[in-house]
Amino acid sequence: MNLPKWFFPGLGVKRWFLVIIFAFILISVGITPLFGFDLSIYVTEQLLLMLNGLFGQQAGFVLKLTASFMILAGISLTYYSLLKIRAEFNTHITPNGEILDLLYEKRRSNKGPEIVAFGGGTGLSNLLRGLKTNSDNLTAVVTVADDGGSSGRLRDEMGILPPGDIRNCLVALADREPLMEKLFQHRFESEGGLEGHSFGNLYIAAMTEVLGDFEEAVRASSKVLAIRGKVLPATNEDIKLGAVYHDQEERMGESAIPVYDKEINKVFLYPENASTTPEVRESIRKADVLVIGPGSLYTSILPNLLVKGIAEEIKKSDALKLYICNVMTQPGETDGYTAADHARAIIDHCGRGVFDYIVVNNSQGTPELRKRYEAEGAYPVQIDHQRIKRLGVKVIEADLLKKDSYLRHDPEALAELIYKLNKKYN
Repeated sequence: MNLPKWFFPGLGVKRWFLVIIFAFILISVGITPLFGFDLSIYVTEQLLLMLNGLFGQQAGFVLKLTASFMILAGISLTYYSLLKIRAEFNTHITPNGEILDLLYEKRRSNKGPEIVAFGGGTGLSNLLRGLKTNSDNLTAVVTVADDGGSSGRLRDEMGILPPGDIRNCLVALADREPLMEKLFQHRFESEGGLEGHSFGNLYIAAMTEVLGDFEEAVRASSKVLAIRGKVLPATNEDIKLGAVYHDQEERMGESAIPVYDKEINKVFLYPENASTTPEVRESIRKADVLVIGPGSLYTSILPNLLVKGIAEEIKKSDALKLYICNVMTQPGETDGYTAADHARAIIDHCGRGVFDYIVVNNSQGTPELRKRYEAEGAYPVQIDHQRIKRLGVKVIEADLLKKDSYLRHDPEALAELIYKLNKKYN
């Protein structure tokens, strides 16, 4: 048993333990005169003198009766607390100590606003690293349309959902030592069947086979990494992402969609009626803040929003709804896109109401860094205020650029802005 967890502040169980312990002390005081126990003699004598003055010869009996009642009350209230936790988590209490983990998680989950973030790739995991410093109530809803690399191979060979983006989010929310994070992100380089696979992908795949369910495998992996929050696949169904370009050419497969010199008209899911899970719906309903992005617009953001039930639940929510626009355009996907173009693409696919504010970075970075990105066809996303205003969306701009060798969001600065907006609007 992990004894320290029982005494973590705020669990709501420790107080009843103390009542029971105090009751046993009272019983000891009550029976001391009978058996001559040397239990804090001075305190015992003073307490008994006071009680004798009140109850006469019945002082010892009153003490024992009171203590017995306190023991029964402490045990009953502890049991009642456990039942409430079980009902809240909708989980069966097992004899292996699972209830302790639930109690501990309940205490941790009392910290911070409920934030649900949608996306995939490095954008979402980068955001989660910043958010986890001030809230445990984080839910990452992750796209499962990936069909490239290690995830694509496991998807084809084992028939499981692609674990790559989910693995990245699990590691981003991990509360374990850095070695565990490095292990999950380790990619095999030796030639053979393991080449290119990451250990975390293989672990999730193995857990899926053992448990027989991908969602259960993700939950088990969450426990191993002791993540702060939860990671949910956008759907449990085997979906594929397709794109239609402006020349009406159609392509299937997430990894095949980014094409140089071809403008994407729209993306779609197959099957088109793929539905989200009850857990994702419930997370959206409970959210204080809903965050879309940052991430690849057509291959990370929209594959989530196109899953049946997600956009609909977001539109019904009264939460603060933010779209985090990318810092840079993405070659082969959003060439030449402004902030309004990003927003327009989401509205065209999902309708209005999935976000009320667009968060944009207004820092350009160093000329040297920009030149390096320009050589690869990536440029800073321009903020066209008038076009955004015509879309009925409010602009929030700030210096959100990480000061390093990449042009990307600073997770701490972005998280700080989100928490400030939550306090302002909720």
